[in-house]
Amino acid sequence: MSAIIQRQALHTVGASDLLCPVHPLHHASNTQRRLLLLSVSAGNGHVRAAQAIAAHAWRDYPQLRLQHIDMMEIVPTAFRKLYSDLYMKLASGLPEAWGWLYRKTDCEPGHSLSGRLRRGIQRLCAQRLFREIDRFKPDVIICTHFLPAEVLATAVREKRLGCQVWVQVTDFDLHQMWLHPGISGYFVANDELAFRLHHQGVARKEIVASGIPVMPAFTTRRDRPKAAARLSLNPARFTVLLMGGGAGVGMDPIWIAELLKTQPQLQMIVMTGRNFALRDSLASLEHAYSDRLRVIGFTEDVASLMMTSDLAITKPGGLSTSECLVCGLPMLLINPIPGQEERNAAFLMQEGVAQRADDPVTLQFRLQKLISDPERLTLMRQRAIALGKPHAALHVLERVA
Repeated sequence: MSAIIQRQALHTVGASDLLCPVHPLHHASNTQRRLLLLSVSAGNGHVRAAQAIAAHAWRDYPQLRLQHIDMMEIVPTAFRKLYSDLYMKLASGLPEAWGWLYRKTDCEPGHSLSGRLRRGIQRLCAQRLFREIDRFKPDVIICTHFLPAEVLATAVREKRLGCQVWVQVTDFDLHQMWLHPGISGYFVANDELAFRLHHQGVARKEIVASGIPVMPAFTTRRDRPKAAARLSLNPARFTVLLMGGGAGVGMDPIWIAELLKTQPQLQMIVMTGRNFALRDSLASLEHAYSDRLRVIGFTEDVASLMMTSDLAITKPGGLSTSECLVCGLPMLLINPIPGQEERNAAFLMQEGVAQRADDPVTLQFRLQKLISDPERLTLMRQRAIALGKPHAALHVLERVA
């Protein structure tokens, strides 16, 4: 995303569109502060966090000049395939292998052979990034993924980069790959992560327990009856929102059909993201349950869907669960990726805002139990609202802008 924050449309950029021209009526002055956001499209959460910061900046910080770069759009194709595609294949196809890798790298010393090799490869692939930094000349850089953070922290230590570099952690866990000497400061989800960072030697003044940024749409309450009416759903009926992330991972038409069959009192919204095969496979089921099932592909209006719902069945990604918290939406967690999502799930269950179901039978049982226990759902909802950080992006901008 690259834009001058002067009431211009924000858009995601690729390698061919890295810097928008300045609007002719709003030329940047020499004193205009410049903020560069760096994300990595390995999963959707890191990009969404950067987009949320950018959207709040557009609305509330018109003096900022802002650019957003997805690093996977500017690195060589071979590296993008190795990094982004390998992550998706391991996370969805071989989750135990990903979990092993996550745990191993979390306790691996920074000077290990694999660590040195990783940094060497990253430096070779970062030449385009440094050219863009030199062209944009940011005052502050915020990284929503550990890949650019590691590259830039090395450059800071070697005196090749003079601006501040901050890191926005996008999970409720703290993997050591986020932590690097040379980083100016860290934005983290909560006080627990701030405590853990300080314990690992980061100065308190360099830590902000801001929360995980969510889009401005999540900070405004929606009219449930109107939102339900747009979907031709009954606002008085118990509504479950089923999410599998942008890729629509982990959802099975068989157990979706079983839930609809065994829970006649509920209606369901299924978000299939960009998983067109899943959406097609649910078409006949949506026809059969036309009064209780809505299947929705990729959409930007997730906030309305959450505020129409009583419960989310979701993978425990850092961004999607942060959105649920802001909306006061209790969660049933499914299919966590071993590693960061397992740890996110543990935190959310510990805080009393979520339960976990590891198989369809357990999911059916726990869903029925929650539906029949409105007092418990109310407590989960209240706790979620208390934990939610609707203004996380503004806290970030207040610190750097």
